[in-house]
Amino acid sequence: MAEGFETITVKRDRALRGLVTITLNRPEKLNAIDFRVHAELQEACHALRYDAGARVVILTGAGRAFSSGNDLRPARRPRTKGDLEARLRLGDGNRTCDAIESLDQVTIAAVNGLAVGGGVALAAACDLRLAAESAWFSIPEVDLALPLTWNALPRLMRELGPARTKELVMTCDRFTAQQALAWGFVNHVHADGRLMEQARMLAAKLLAKDAMAIAATKSATAALGRAMVPPEATQADREMLLLASLLERRRRGSDA
Repeated sequence: MAEGFETITVKRDRALRGLVTITLNRPEKLNAIDFRVHAELQEACHALRYDAGARVVILTGAGRAFSSGNDLRPARRPRTKGDLEARLRLGDGNRTCDAIESLDQVTIAAVNGLAVGGGVALAAACDLRLAAESAWFSIPEVDLALPLTWNALPRLMRELGPARTKELVMTCDRFTAQQALAWGFVNHVHADGRLMEQARMLAAKLLAKDAMAIAATKSATAALGRAMVPPEATQADREMLLLASLLERRRRGSDA
């Protein structure tokens, strides 16, 4: 497993052989996702693709947040040399979520606190989702005059259905862990202090099963999910983000 990360931690579980926990580790920024987080998550996923010993991966956040989503501060955005390079960088979210979803391991999102925008997208890319009682979710992109990208729409459509997805994305209404459970977005809600314990218990249950049977089931269900709502439906995510950025620049220029 790759080491030397700055914004995430990757830990093999000593008691549960086959379990790896990835923790977003920017608690002072509510685990906001910048280009460095994307790069490190993609690197960790790349290493896991060649790790037959890892069978279950838990994704969680340090501190009081799962993730506050995309880090919109200009200082945290990589400088680009033109629209084509900007288009390349704007595909980071899609690549990160695709890297998580394409893992052979069973992935469990342990949503320990707020999950906003890109944080919801990361959770949606996982196979199973657990949430702490106090956790809450929000998809605020429309209120920010941004399109929802990172291939989140196909995944939310699969998990929540078209009507609920449209409502949450268009209204930007915050929803609770209990609502997420009722709507089928999370599998279980646990007491705040027991979330990781319960995530490890779920991992232990999976690790006790036949490894090949679990692997085959993961592959089959992933293929069925893609057949239901293909991720290629949002192939223009980068262009939509680039257009939103250009329109925002023009608006600022006209307001000056």
